[in-house]
Amino acid sequence: MIVLTQKQNGHFKFSKTPDLLKNTAFIFVLLMLCCSLLGMSQAIDNSNYKDIYKLHIRKTDQKIKIDGELNEEVWQTAEMATDFWLKFPRDDEKARKKTEVRAAYDNQFLYIAAVCHDSLPLISFSLKRDSRLRENDGFGVVIDPMNRKANGFYFSVTAFNAQADDLLTAGDEFELTFSWDNKWYSKTKILPDRYNVEIAIPFKTLRYDKNNTVWGINFIRSDRKSNQFHTWTRVPVNFPGPDLGYLGALVWDTPPPPAGTNISFIPYITGTAKENKLRGQGLSGSFNAGADAKIALSSSLNLDLTVNPDFSQVEVDRQVTNITRFSIFFPERRNFFLENDDLFSSYGTPPVRPFYSRRIGLDDKGNTIPILGGLRLTGNVTPQTRIGLLSMQTAQKDKTPMQNYSAFTLHHRVWKRSLFKAYFFNREAFNGDKNKPVPEAEKFGRNAGGEFNYTNNKGNIQGWIGYHHSMKPGIRNQRMFYYFGGGYFGRQFTSFVSIDKIGTNYYSDMGFIQRILNYDAVRDTMIRLGYRSVYHNTELTFFPKNKKIARIELSLENTFIHNPDGSLNELAIEPSNTFLYNNTSRIEWGLSFNKVNLLFPTAFTDADPLPPGPYRFVQFNASYGTDNRKTLAARMEITRGGFYNGNITSLETRLTFRRQPKLTLEAGWELNALRFPQPYGKEDLVLINARFEYTFNTQIFWTTFFQYNTQNNNININSRLQWRYAPASDFFLVYTDNYFSNPLFKSKNRALVFKLNYWLNI
Repeated sequence: MIVLTQKQNGHFKFSKTPDLLKNTAFIFVLLMLCCSLLGMSQAIDNSNYKDIYKLHIRKTDQKIKIDGELNEEVWQTAEMATDFWLKFPRDDEKARKKTEVRAAYDNQFLYIAAVCHDSLPLISFSLKRDSRLRENDGFGVVIDPMNRKANGFYFSVTAFNAQADDLLTAGDEFELTFSWDNKWYSKTKILPDRYNVEIAIPFKTLRYDKNNTVWGINFIRSDRKSNQFHTWTRVPVNFPGPDLGYLGALVWDTPPPPAGTNISFIPYITGTAKENKLRGQGLSGSFNAGADAKIALSSSLNLDLTVNPDFSQVEVDRQVTNITRFSIFFPERRNFFLENDDLFSSYGTPPVRPFYSRRIGLDDKGNTIPILGGLRLTGNVTPQTRIGLLSMQTAQKDKTPMQNYSAFTLHHRVWKRSLFKAYFFNREAFNGDKNKPVPEAEKFGRNAGGEFNYTNNKGNIQGWIGYHHSMKPGIRNQRMFYYFGGGYFGRQFTSFVSIDKIGTNYYSDMGFIQRILNYDAVRDTMIRLGYRSVYHNTELTFFPKNKKIARIELSLENTFIHNPDGSLNELAIEPSNTFLYNNTSRIEWGLSFNKVNLLFPTAFTDADPLPPGPYRFVQFNASYGTDNRKTLAARMEITRGGFYNGNITSLETRLTFRRQPKLTLEAGWELNALRFPQPYGKEDLVLINARFEYTFNTQIFWTTFFQYNTQNNNININSRLQWRYAPASDFFLVYTDNYFSNPLFKSKNRALVFKLNYWLNI
């Protein structure tokens, strides 16, 4: 164990903190200097990719059977894409394992065939749908039918034919969510020296201009055994593999056939048996029904409708221990809100998001509020302009009145990769009981704003600026939130700074603001207080050419938070170092130098709260992860050091056992031991979680979670069985049970739910 020797009774002593202006100026000067010295020579020129990487596709009259055999004549004569690049751990050499890709089409389908040369055994952690390609051996394809580097489609299969699909959007916050689900077909065949992949994508699944004969395309190969990622075109290591800015060209011999009418109707039925001992409610049962519809209004504009939606099949939230002074952001898991969610949720910065879809149909504790229905219109209205329109109506529940949540957003692409965005969000409350009108202050909450995100053609220089305004009854001042920043995002060097200012009266009824509410533990009340923040991050990456280390990363994060009057609220300086090894193991270590000026009494234990005032402390953290391709993998982390006027020891261990490709057992244990001088007490916060996952085949999946959390005084068991009995059609059976952790296993509530839906193309 490593123990820090610290000044002043275990606490780091800071010199006088520079003011906000000096911090900002220093960071900008450092940023520009580093960019000029290190950055400009690192970019990969992608301006002529459509000329360098071309794959011609021709129509076939031959019937293609999706069986992974690749024995049709068309696959012997079709043009081949090969000679892939390494994408990870480095991007400056060709992949050694050979991949061969061909394409064809008929009146109904776009066909992709791939031969991935490899030796046995192959790695596949799961047969579950939407398993991430990076964690398995497998193959993927990225398609941009409009050829504008703005939107696209992603399809992938593991070597064992577990499918995944998603919609792609260009932008600095690109992330695969796998929220999009549609009908397509695939089959793989594993041979001693290779595996074959055969994919058929219905033209109805895609949205495209039938007159466009050049599509953007790229192919991805995950070589998990070698811990490598390959791409057909050369994609910089600092960009995601499916990045739309680095696509080659799929050249059609004739315009692709029109997709025809694309309307999907997805009805569902559910049944529930539940018991709630906390409320004194015995066992009861109920049935419900609803439907979704997807209507393609044009080749690039889609309308989604939902009536009485149900999300009982969604995975339970992963519980966490919160030792901060503020609320924690939980990710959205409901697919209806995730599809095309970048149109709504990408505004703001990570601590402040004007749109947070969990505000719709969920209360602050994650309990459901019935949604009566809604619609979402998303897509392109011009080649450069995307729009999003959302309107959801919730029912009245207990003391919560009916609410309408509506949003309009516009994304307009300028130049090649830059983006202007604007939005208007509105929450409106209604009450069916005229004798109990909605209080004036709660009648509505509205937000409007705009942003401009600049990205150069190579994607390595970015800048951003945004202004947001809130509207609430009776509030007239300090209602703004604005920010600006920029930086260089290179292959080996990244550095950026972001500066935010949030007014005390900036509200976001449809959003998330992490630290504007401050809890006063003595008066037991929340106090709103705006703030100004400066966040800076610099990372330097090395790619050693040896057999053991894949990457070495050096990072420095600086966070400065100031009160509205300019006084310091909080700062954190966090240098860190990471070693990533070719066998997937990793070592990380770092320091965290902190200064906090508590404005209000704050309690971390059941004893007296800490008094307001300045606190200085330093922490050390280190973690080690073993080779996660092995049958048994482990990750361990320790944090040790000061914590306000006391000390903290955090220990975390996670073990994963896999019997691939069907069984995964995962167990984690976390302890946060807080020790303060008297009379501020001590606390041991324990979090235990376990996950059992068994995939019977590529259609049937069973997942069970167990979570024990002393901070929330809760034990949760959630078990979910999913049967994909037809393409995009599922049967779910979900059991959930909650108990107190103290007294141990005293029952709170439980429920058993089934849900059946069917995807019908009209």
